[in-house]
Amino acid sequence: MTYATVQELPAAVAEGLAAGTLAPYLGPGMLSLCEGTTPPADPLALVAVLTAKVSVPGKIKNRLTAAAQFIENFKHRKSLVKAMDEAYAAAATPSALHQWIAALPAPLVVDAWYDDTLRQALCARSDWAEVQGLAQSEHFGTWTGWYDAAGAACPDPVAGAKTIYYKPWGGHLPASNYLVSDSDYVEVLTEIDIQTPIPAEVQQRRASLGFVFLGCRFNDQLPRAFARQIMKRSQGPHYAVMAEEPTRMEARFFEEQGITRIALPLAAVAAALVGKATAAA
Repeated sequence: MTYATVQELPAAVAEGLAAGTLAPYLGPGMLSLCEGTTPPADPLALVAVLTAKVSVPGKIKNRLTAAAQFIENFKHRKSLVKAMDEAYAAAATPSALHQWIAALPAPLVVDAWYDDTLRQALCARSDWAEVQGLAQSEHFGTWTGWYDAAGAACPDPVAGAKTIYYKPWGGHLPASNYLVSDSDYVEVLTEIDIQTPIPAEVQQRRASLGFVFLGCRFNDQLPRAFARQIMKRSQGPHYAVMAEEPTRMEARFFEEQGITRIALPLAAVAAALVGKATAAA
């Protein structure tokens, strides 16, 4: 499979992020940059937390969406939401890269994990708004929820927001919205090809953007499916920071989406981006 790989951070990445022509797309790996105690930072860590409190069949013990579905079916949806709230109640301290991203003039930032880390950093500003994916089991017929910078629910996109912070899988704050069980994702995936669950404001803003994937892996169909549809009709170019050798499916995804792999550790890229910003200042 053929996809571009570079061994150093292209100047175009730092320049595009700083100019607002490239949008950060964050995954759970961003938590590896945070010091001290962090909430669950990958699906395996999260499912371990959930199943430590509720016994599930052994064959699904390491499968996050299936274990979450079992808890939802046999303990009620409220029990699942409570367990997720407890898992993400302790927020991580934003890293230097989180702080740098929060200060960017980015029209759009995508965050495909449940923690509040970047949200904390964004709260230093007031000119942003948040949109989160909603579970159909709790919000039937409504795919997304909007919130202003203070966390207050809004019926529509916030007028004048310079940055839209998009959490397609939901998040802990401000309203405990989570897409985490099998049924949560099935509902969205049946519609995502025709873009129904993706906010119109996100679709509009992505048209002139490329994406930079930070802390993301694509060795599971869910992150690939969401990234593919969120990237749809975007301008590009696209980059993914990944020091590890891609799996066969990740390599295929990079090739089909025209993503350039930056074969560096996330910490090294973070240091370079923050260092460039410091030097520029």
